[in-house]
Amino acid sequence: MQKFLIGLFFLCTTSIMWGQESQQEKLEKRKAEIQQEIRDNERLLQSVKKKEKSAVNVIILQNNKIKLKEKLIRTTEKQTKILNNDMYINQMKINKLNKELAELKEDYAKMIVKSYKSRSEQSRAMFLLSSENFLQAYKRAQYMKQYTSFRKMQGEEIKSKTDELLGYNEKLNTQKIAKKKLLVENTKEKMSLEQEKKEQLKLVNSIKKDKKKITADIKKKQQESRAIERQIERLIREAIAEANRKAASENPNAAAGTYSSARIVLTAEAKILADNFRANRGKLPWPVEKGFVSLGFGKQPHPIYPDLEIQNSGVEITTEQGANARAVFEGEVTRVMIFSPVNKGVMIQHGDYFTVYQNLSSVYVTKGEKVSTKQSLGKIRTNGEGKTVLKFTISQNTTYNNPASWLYNM
Repeated sequence: MQKFLIGLFFLCTTSIMWGQESQQEKLEKRKAEIQQEIRDNERLLQSVKKKEKSAVNVIILQNNKIKLKEKLIRTTEKQTKILNNDMYINQMKINKLNKELAELKEDYAKMIVKSYKSRSEQSRAMFLLSSENFLQAYKRAQYMKQYTSFRKMQGEEIKSKTDELLGYNEKLNTQKIAKKKLLVENTKEKMSLEQEKKEQLKLVNSIKKDKKKITADIKKKQQESRAIERQIERLIREAIAEANRKAASENPNAAAGTYSSARIVLTAEAKILADNFRANRGKLPWPVEKGFVSLGFGKQPHPIYPDLEIQNSGVEITTEQGANARAVFEGEVTRVMIFSPVNKGVMIQHGDYFTVYQNLSSVYVTKGEKVSTKQSLGKIRTNGEGKTVLKFTISQNTTYNNPASWLYNM
């Protein structure tokens, strides 16, 4: 019973280790992604610093760099924790194997001594000849044969367990080296993070005197943003009405009041598209190839003055100069919008969902065009301060959703 419980325990621990190895691989992949994001962010940061036109932009980029480094430290700490668990389980296996080997070697030594005492052919012959009858002689011959076979099997088991022990010791040594490397990485990242925070604080303090100007800029941008949002909401309502008129013409027997101006009545085809879009929540690709969220959804504090709030109906994603906006899912272009000569937008319908891509300098698609996932929609505008920012929104009918819950790893 005790052996059964020990076996069951080690079966469970082996399953746990398999799971942890898989998790370790995922964390290593995520760590590589974060490190790439940090490199991309640093490139953007150096590009903005060269222009030296907006310290606020530099602070936003620095903030993102700090967040990425904090994320990297947390990921490394998770890896270290999993590694510690693996090492503990491996050490238990080594202890168990050492105990089993000691017992096997002791039994084997006794067997060898016993075998040595009766090693001569004469002794074996006498053992057989002293049998009282043929049946006893046969049984003694079988015993001698089984004894020899058992001794050989024990020798092979000792070799097998010795090899297994060497394997676990080697694995444990590898894990110790990996743990040491992770701890060094983490210490280095923490020191780097502290330095980043000091630089950030210095930069924030240097521009706090410009609060009036920054407040005025925020108000102006918020007014412009609200005007664009009203225009987009009107266009979404028009798209809803247009879709419902089309559905009504295809189904003239529908009850009165079925079609409203606030909600699309889905056709069978549109319902499939909406269901597929919804099924990909949290897995949609980003609307840019590279970038980071420089302004989140809803009410957001200003990066320098937390008491100043910025209202945002979507997310703003800072990317590289010359970058393209891309569709996050298949759908139909319902509108190509021109907000100003330098600010264009694209609206895509996915059943009763709409995605909008703003702040484009040029557009590559036309109204009514069917687009595929990751298809380029237009070039994102770079402003006079060197910022290349895409404004991205998701709504179900006219209700805005937080893109962070839809896009992969946001």
